[in-house]
This record gives sequence, C-alpha cells and structure tokens, in this order.
Amino acid sequence: MAEGTESSENPTAVTRDPYAVLGVSRTASLAEIREAYWRQVRFHSMGNEPGLRLQELREAYETLTDPARRAAVDSPVDGEPTYAPSPVELPEGPTPAQRDAERRRRSRNPLDRLTAGLPRPWRIAIDWIVTIAGAILIVLAIKEWVVNPYRIPSSSMEPTLHCARPGQGCEARLSDRVLANRFIYHFRSPHRGEIIVFNTPKAAAEAACNASGTFVKRLIGLPGETVKEKDGFIFINGKQLQERYIQANRRDHQSGTWFVPKGHYFFMGDNRRESCDSRRWGSVPRKNIIGEVFMTYWPPNRISFHAIFPLPWWLGLGLLAPLRRRKRSVVR
Repeated sequence: MAEGTESSENPTAVTRDPYAVLGVSRTASLAEIREAYWRQVRFHSMGNEPGLRLQELREAYETLTDPARRAAVDSPVDGEPTYAPSPVELPEGPTPAQRDAERRRRSRNPLDRLTAGLPRPWRIAIDWIVTIAGAILIVLAIKEWVVNPYRIPSSSMEPTLHCARPGQGCEARLSDRVLANRFIYHFRSPHRGEIIVFNTPKAAAEAACNASGTFVKRLIGLPGETVKEKDGFIFINGKQLQERYIQANRRDHQSGTWFVPKGHYFFMGDNRRESCDSRRWGSVPRKNIIGEVFMTYWPPNRISFHAIFPLPWWLGLGLLAPLRRRKRSVVR
C-alpha cells in the first residue's frame, strides 16, 4: 500500500466540526446537544426540500451523543483534529426574526396571520388593543345579559336590604350592593316573593313619587290576581299573604284593592311605611322587569343569598373573592 493512502481512507474522518454544525460548545451536555439538534431540525425543516443539511445535522448529533465517537473528535490524532474547521462560524440557532416567522407560520391565531407583515412593535400594540377591547366587551356583555350590580340608596326595602345613614329610615353605615340575575326570566316567569329589579312606569311614578327609573321591590301580585291591603296586611284573591320578611313596626295602616292586569306584576317594598310602590303608581308590565336580586355581596358582613339558598355571611366570602368594586347602578 502506498504511503499516505491509509489516512485518506479513514472512515472516522469528518469534514465539519460537529460542535459547529449544531452550534454548541465543546462542554455542552447531552441535554444541550439534544435541544440544539431539535432546534436546528425544526428550523431547517422549513420548505419543501431541506437538502443535505438535515443529514449533516443527524451525523453531527450521532457523533456527539456516542461517547466513543465524541471522544475521538475531542482527542486529536498526532496533534491534528479529526475534522476540518468550518471556514464560516455558524450561528447557534435561528435568529429572533426567524423564530417569530416560524411561530406565525405554525400559529392558529388569525390575528398573528393578519399582522404577519407588520413590524414587531406594531404587532404587540395591536395584540394589546384587541385583548383590552375584548375584555371590555365581555364585561359589558355580562352586565347587559347575565349579571349586573346595583346599590340600594333608599329605605323602601329595610330591613331586608339596607341603605346608608343618614337617609330617612336607613339602618346601616353602608348601603347594600346586590347582584341581579338578568337572564333567569328568559327561562321562567317571576315568582311571588322574589326581590326584583325593574323599570317603573315613568309617567305614573313621576306623578306619584316624584321619582322614576330603576327600582328594587318584592313581587306581591301576579297577573290576573286581586291584591288587597287591609290595615297593613295583604290579601291575594281574598287569602291573607304570610309575610315573614315584614317587621311589625314597618307595616302601615293603609287599605286598598288593586287588580293586576294580564302581563303585569304588582310590587311592594318590605318597609311599607317608606315605600312608594305599585299601590301608588300601579302594576309593572312584564317587559319592564330586569332581573331577580339573588345576592348581597357588599359590605362583607351582609353577604347573603336571596334566591338560591340561605348562607351565613362568612360562607359567602368565598364567592366575593372574584368580584371587583366598580361604579354601581343606583336603584330606588
């Protein structure tokens, strides 16, 4: 065999430094080598014909993950390395711009696809704008169709719902804040005894109470019924209504009879002495009903349920956590 032939046929010789191919240092661990390999594979797999680059990456990966082959690469033979250094230093991985391009290519988010051609600061700004706008729309939708908060400013529902002193007849330092279920009456009709938020008949309420708008009262009379008050006690179609929520000192001594038309409802406050209600401005059309008050959530010592099931206030604290204080609608 001619002299010098053997070295050219050495099967262990490599033409590229496997460390440079994968973009890792010579002290890289197996985990770092594996991560670098898959990062390079994902990047160089883009396109229809990746070429020989993937084969080169695979050979470098197999060399560095095999202890014997890696040792041969790390230990020079006769002072010479077993590879030819690459004339161009390879990057350690895809650039940030390339990673962003790959992320957008694989993303299922339509916003990423629509803003793919914009500069990165613009994409970030648009993403924040869309996120904030979406959150606002969700809050508005919840308030409009699901649950809405209200504040109790008057004593018409004392002592069930408190208003704040020094208001006339108010018993508490802070007004109660309540939540009204706005969708429940899309699935069923209102029930007697429920506390309900509604809009008053404007002209009649203005004439009788010098006030109109959104009120909260208790439902007493249903469509087609005759409501009679005799010396402060209520009779429905001639049968006395048991009202355990009324305190004796909150009853009045009025008398009167009212017929509730079809499609209308008759409301009264629990504090009969201070309540301007259907006895003065008539029954309320079904379309004016907003929703059922199901919970008092503020102040903390007043947390309770009015429609679902009774709970002591300290159990209700668990439901208060996700709520956030914000401007409340005022009801009378």
